[in-house]
Amino acid sequence: MSPTAPGTRVQRMPRAQRRAQLLDAALDVFVSKGYHSAAMEDIADEAGVSKPVLYQHFPGKLDLYLALLDAQCDHLEALVLEALESSNEHEERVYATVRAFFAFVADEGGAFRLIYESDLTNEPQVRHRIDALEAQLGDAIAQRIMQDTTLPRELAEMLGLAMAGAAQVMARTWLAHGTAFSQEVAAQAAGHLAWRGIGSFPINRMGGDPEPGSHPSK
Repeated sequence: MSPTAPGTRVQRMPRAQRRAQLLDAALDVFVSKGYHSAAMEDIADEAGVSKPVLYQHFPGKLDLYLALLDAQCDHLEALVLEALESSNEHEERVYATVRAFFAFVADEGGAFRLIYESDLTNEPQVRHRIDALEAQLGDAIAQRIMQDTTLPRELAEMLGLAMAGAAQVMARTWLAHGTAFSQEVAAQAAGHLAWRGIGSFPINRMGGDPEPGSHPSK
């Protein structure tokens, strides 16, 4: 009997497990079709459930998209935070942070497209979540820069945002055009570029926050 036949499509499973299944199906559909071309029926079919089951968990398509976007933003943030705590060495943390962006972009599900290539970025709720993620990533990197260097807060914050932005652009560029290079090689090259910039600033030997208004020595 076909798995989509009446009486076999909807199987009872724990609510959290069903929700995860629906989010996985939604990711496939949104990535392949884009938000505007995707339909709730497409997602229900991909998940092998009826539309009423899908609506029990998500009242509408935007609610489903936002839930998926939140999950992927949290995932990327977790990867970056883990990288920033992965070593006691300033240089290795820079490379690890860049590798985190490459790992996220290289994920087979294409989840990065929801954040960096979405066709819904003009939707206020989507824009707000993406802007918040960029600010969180930039701030996390800036905090590490301030601990590791003598840079003042304002410059560290700018560099944190710049590093996060550059890392995701380099990762996406590699994915689109860099098939001749492995992920490891490409991430290493991108990390070297980032370290050549950040590593040129004097190290904060005390390991604490620089004094407000202080400036790097020449």
